[in-house]
Amino acid sequence: MIRVNNLHKSFKTRSGTVHAVRGVGFEARDGEITGLLGPNGAGKTTTLRMLYTLMRPDQGEIEVDGLDARRQPEQVRRRLGVLPDARGVYKRLTARENIAYFGRLHGMDEARIAQRIEALAEALGMHDVIDRRCEGFSQGQRTKTAIARALVHDPRNVILDEPTNGLDVMTTRAMREFLRRLRGEGRCVIFSSHIMQEVAALCDRIVIVARGEVVAQGTADEIRASTGEDNLEDAFVKAIGSEEGLFA
Repeated sequence: MIRVNNLHKSFKTRSGTVHAVRGVGFEARDGEITGLLGPNGAGKTTTLRMLYTLMRPDQGEIEVDGLDARRQPEQVRRRLGVLPDARGVYKRLTARENIAYFGRLHGMDEARIAQRIEALAEALGMHDVIDRRCEGFSQGQRTKTAIARALVHDPRNVILDEPTNGLDVMTTRAMREFLRRLRGEGRCVIFSSHIMQEVAALCDRIVIVARGEVVAQGTADEIRASTGEDNLEDAFVKAIGSEEGLFA
């Protein structure tokens, strides 16, 4: 389980201070998929980076399975599997070697690494590419490798930043089924997406962020009801307060 309370993050620029995140708070539960939505520049990626300890918040608390991310960052990282917005893989290594390398970074023994690679290759449909060098991989193959690499240590909490971005229809369908599988295993899953149909189909709960603040959260039905809209996309637009924000 991941709990976020009153997160703030600002950045200094030449033109002044940018308040990227202003008091964001939500709870992502075990056995559920929590969707983090918002227009470009809303503070989603900054929030996710604070969740997986890449950035320190200026204010606020993050707890992962009861551990304080500020005071116990190493323990928190062991409990997280992260697919960041930048997901490059080592092109000169095979998919198997990429995954195994991350397993060793997590201190896993070779037998356990081999076991996890086999399980992940099966779950993600990677057996045809697992021993190919990553140079020349399609977007979908790179994403699958990056996800397997993030999950090699079998974390109970998974954070995925737009995992279906740039994927073809069949790979997207397979990725959605994989997310459902993670939920079925009782894991806590947070993912960001711009695809409303995907969010409505997958998410148990949705957190909408705009201008660095949470402007709506709940189930898809609760968000539609609170905005008075029948369509989730229309509810999203009303919640963020501006259609212009979609193209910021």
